[in-house]
Amino acid sequence: MSATSNPTPPLRRTALNATHRALGAKMVDFGGWDMPVQYSGLIAEHMAVRTSVGLFDVSHMGDIQLRGPGSLAAVQRLCMNDASRLAIGQAQYSAMLTPDGTFVDDVVVHKLSDNDYLIVINAGTREKDVAWVRKQIGAMPGIHISDYSDYYTQLAIQGPKAEATLAKLTDTSLSAIKNYWFTHGKVCGLYNVMIARTGYTGEDGFEIYIPSDEPTSALVWNEILDAGAEFGILPCGLGARNTLRLESAMALYGHEISDSINVFEANLARYAKLDKDTDFVGRAALAAIEAAGGPKRRLVGLEMIERGIGRDGYPVCTVTGEKIGQITSGSPAPFLKKNIALAYVPVQFAALDEVVAVEVRGQLVKAKIVATPFYKRRKKSIDLK
Repeated sequence: MSATSNPTPPLRRTALNATHRALGAKMVDFGGWDMPVQYSGLIAEHMAVRTSVGLFDVSHMGDIQLRGPGSLAAVQRLCMNDASRLAIGQAQYSAMLTPDGTFVDDVVVHKLSDNDYLIVINAGTREKDVAWVRKQIGAMPGIHISDYSDYYTQLAIQGPKAEATLAKLTDTSLSAIKNYWFTHGKVCGLYNVMIARTGYTGEDGFEIYIPSDEPTSALVWNEILDAGAEFGILPCGLGARNTLRLESAMALYGHEISDSINVFEANLARYAKLDKDTDFVGRAALAAIEAAGGPKRRLVGLEMIERGIGRDGYPVCTVTGEKIGQITSGSPAPFLKKNIALAYVPVQFAALDEVVAVEVRGQLVKAKIVATPFYKRRKKSIDLK
């Protein structure tokens, strides 16, 4: 390395880094963070969430709080969904868009009070997102922007036994918290913990926000594992989180969504409220795309019908070998026991049951277009508002 070279910055660590290592987790660089990719194994962890309960450290996610009398106007300017529809204690899936109608990031907006909103952002886009927020609304009146990303340890308890596990550690009525709602209560002896019925696995579950100091984080992590022991709870890494969200066809930034993919292409137009009373960044571009007849390509689900696995980045072709698109996320689906993928293809190839081919190591392997999500849990259907 020359004297003028910039050294690689050290990986960032959550407050649970030492805890993960003590559990024997395999650690990887994920967007500049030293994060666990697996503990006991991806398939075991995936199946634990689908059939019982799993615990994730998602503290690498970011948190931006907007407060003041102008906070609603600021959220409405930033995000494509309609935050005016939110009640206090309710959350909604949304996205911040570029002027072209493409994605800065997808987010979850929580209404803490009439003048207080928490926007949860993705880990790999933290600094970019915070800078974007300040650029877009920093000059608006009556708004205070706070980056609280490093103030919280965020834990996700996910799976059919998530409620039974967390119920042992709180006197809050968890059954009263509807999907994409939240409250504040006492958890593991800690007061004013935010408890949200949200997640990124396609299962029922909760995300809790606790102080980010190491002793407190380790205490709560271990108490959750103890509480879930009777259900076979497993600590889960980013590997299982990815296969779970893929089975549930949930978008991942840098894969299904990016600043080169627009909302219509990503099949997320139901969250873009073009008819809301206030303007938002990207609205004009989306209206223009809609007026022009919609997108030229779409995100589709693929199920391999011949032997082979379609991986991220693999070409999608016609059955005769003409390249027409690309896989954004692909993997074996542990619960479904199929090889599945998400891919962008021209709209003329996006019809259900259309047969295409995926180029796998130079060979064309047939796949068909299928409905998404690939997996949907049987009880309490997902409603992102």
